[in-house]
Amino acid sequence: MIKPTPGRTPRQETSPAEQTRAALVLAALKLFGRQGFDGTSTREIAAEAKANIGSIAYHFGSKEGLRAAAADHIVETIQAIAGQAIGPASAPSTPEAARAQLVAALERMVGFIVASPEAGEIVQFVLRELSHPTAALDRIYAGVFEPTHRRLCQVWEQATGEPAESEVTKLTVFTLIGQVIYFRIGREAVLRRMGWREIGAAEAAKVVAVATNNLEAMLGARKAAARKEGKR
Repeated sequence: MIKPTPGRTPRQETSPAEQTRAALVLAALKLFGRQGFDGTSTREIAAEAKANIGSIAYHFGSKEGLRAAAADHIVETIQAIAGQAIGPASAPSTPEAARAQLVAALERMVGFIVASPEAGEIVQFVLRELSHPTAALDRIYAGVFEPTHRRLCQVWEQATGEPAESEVTKLTVFTLIGQVIYFRIGREAVLRRMGWREIGAAEAAKVVAVATNNLEAMLGARKAAARKEGKR
């Protein structure tokens, strides 16, 4: 049974100023995700963070600067999780090891995206950015989306022999990620249809089991096709 994967462990804050800065970032992430950038005032953010409103200008220069800091927080959090789940690009791998790496990455994604409370606020923020792109999305794409997707494509190539940068491989990896994301963005529908009160460790384990079966079926189909091709 898997356990919800926590986000990046916050470093020990060394001063009240750093504590205030961190609180403002988390408050902005939460409120921008729920209400949108234009629908959230700096006064609301300061109140949520239990901070003086002047601290936003002091730490970030402006509300826009705070949005950029929230985007950077997302990048740091996801980079830490992706690094643990996928490993460095230079890591040598046999097809068997690469397949195991894909399964581990899938489990890690479910543990964080589906079961971690922090992921809800991150996904809400990112969805708003995807709907109305700003410079914050550029930071998230460059720091998370592109490198993580590229690395998963490389692992897929190691597992199947299919070129990492081929159109089919890139689309395949998007489908692997997408099936996990749905359980977060469609959370309420999933809870109602499944009759669950929450998606905790036990429920996440069931999601992992099905997602892993899907992945293994895809890998099995690729392996069978390659074997058939080799006999020609």
